[in-house]
Amino acid sequence: MHKIISNKNIAKDVFEMKLSGDTSKITAPGQFINIKLDGFYLRRPISVCDYNSDTITIIYKTVGKGTEYMSDLKSGTELDVLCGLGNGFDTSKSGDKPLLIGGGVGVPPMYNLAKKLISENKKPAAVLGFNTADDIFYEKEFMDLGIEVKISTADGSAHNKGFVTDIFPEDYTYFYTCGPIPMLKAVCDKTKTSGQLSFEERMGCGFGACMGCTCKTKYGDKRICKDGPVLLKEEIIW
Repeated sequence: MHKIISNKNIAKDVFEMKLSGDTSKITAPGQFINIKLDGFYLRRPISVCDYNSDTITIIYKTVGKGTEYMSDLKSGTELDVLCGLGNGFDTSKSGDKPLLIGGGVGVPPMYNLAKKLISENKKPAAVLGFNTADDIFYEKEFMDLGIEVKISTADGSAHNKGFVTDIFPEDYTYFYTCGPIPMLKAVCDKTKTSGQLSFEERMGCGFGACMGCTCKTKYGDKRICKDGPVLLKEEIIW
């Protein structure tokens, strides 16, 4: 059980929730939690934005009845949470100047990943993409890490007009990314190095039992919740 510390609106239809509870099962950036909601059959999988020894921060977008229900939950509410699910990012492959690419609600896991890489004396750069200016969140938080941050908006209402692939830096040693499927494919087509991709997927159980989130790779079918959500660029069949 985890208790809600805060639950606030930080952008258009986007909320930041902080939870207190056991975080010992979280071992790498890019893992996720699975939240049980009263009155809903399936849990809601949400990537971990940040965590420490006793708190978890998640960021989610209200896209259906479940996440809309979450947005109304108050501080002090207790939630049944499966914690530390999936395989996260492997930072040992990053090289000295990794590139972090997040799109929309794929931005949150990039934040803890950036902190992890900085703690390893790496120099990450972040490229973050949103649809409009109203959708932008965590711009200051990323900049406060002291790293290079570039932001694009599809409609040009803030920062650079276009997509994340339009504003890549010239020099990077490896890449990490999370976002919608079209963005991930575009990133793979654009990048000149190897990298790791975190996939967003609807899930049934969240721990590999139901096979509902299976995807095809060069090494056979893999479950996004159990074998992922992080997969290597080289193994993905588009």
